[in-house]
Amino acid sequence: MEAGIVGLPNVGKSTLFNALTAAGALAANYPFATIEPNVGVVPIPDPRLETIRKRIESQKIVPAALRLVDIAGIVRGASEGEGLGNKFLSHIREVDAIVQVVRCFEQKSGGEDVTHVDGSVDPIRDIETIATELILADLQTVENALPKAERAAKSRDPGDMARYSVLKKLEPLLSDGKPARTLKIEDPSEVKALRQMTLITSKKVLYVANVDETDVNGTGPLASKVRAHAEAEGMEMVPICAKIESELSELDDADRAEMLADMGMDEPALAKLARSAYHLLDVQSFYTAGPQEIRAWTVPVGAKAPQAAGVIHTDFERGFIRAEIYSVSDLEQLGTEKAIKEAGKMRLEGKEYVMRDADVCHFLFNV
Repeated sequence: MEAGIVGLPNVGKSTLFNALTAAGALAANYPFATIEPNVGVVPIPDPRLETIRKRIESQKIVPAALRLVDIAGIVRGASEGEGLGNKFLSHIREVDAIVQVVRCFEQKSGGEDVTHVDGSVDPIRDIETIATELILADLQTVENALPKAERAAKSRDPGDMARYSVLKKLEPLLSDGKPARTLKIEDPSEVKALRQMTLITSKKVLYVANVDETDVNGTGPLASKVRAHAEAEGMEMVPICAKIESELSELDDADRAEMLADMGMDEPALAKLARSAYHLLDVQSFYTAGPQEIRAWTVPVGAKAPQAAGVIHTDFERGFIRAEIYSVSDLEQLGTEKAIKEAGKMRLEGKEYVMRDADVCHFLFNV
């Protein structure tokens, strides 16, 4: 699972990135502190892995991972070449979701002045600025692709015709200031064509309200505006104090737990971010467990058993025969796989089985 982090300069993007990936010191307080994209892979907190480990001996635990791509701050006019322009947006065209960091703290943070590029703090204005620049970047992509697509469509190839049809529908939509994800299409070939275009505004958005230390749960007026905006769009919002997360990332487990309690927080930001991303992208976890490793895997909700097997290795999907499946709760209740089998809870599932969250699987295949 991969997410691209976007936002205006000085909203706390790089601070958040560094905290989540424990990548080092805070970014400098000036625009374009990030020029080349920073990339970090962070493990997704999952207590079910420990539940499995307590009952199945294994050499190691491998959690699912979230890959984060942090790009340069976007400014108003980027699509016309302002700041660094939008050339760096190519780094996030392949991600699964956009994480937009929105500033929800005032001019001072931790006793220091943190200058806003527009001179004042207004999260909705900032959200609209970023949305406009991403839409304009996609519009430029669509306009550049249309002439070639029109010529290709004359061959009457179904794929080329679908691509041209989608581009023709996208141009007025984007020109009207609406993101590509609002395009309503049902034809399977057009849905596929849109997905292959990897437009930035076709992706779902997780809004991160970067809040002050006095509003860690995001109940203040600035964060509340972001939450309402996200709900209106059908997206997700999570409040995070990047400054606190930066401090937490430098502590050991005991000190981290003490600081969380002192701040009235029940967990670090990564757990909240991961849950929100899973919900937004409509994905779930399943597990494999054996003497070598216990591992979490991510699969779309509604995926069938062969597709889940293919996440592990393409040969598993190609040669899928069946799967032996039980749930983490079965293991927690009965203690061992042997007891699960004796209780009749170990299920043999075929190619049409729809995966469930927290399934533990042994795939049988033949290539």
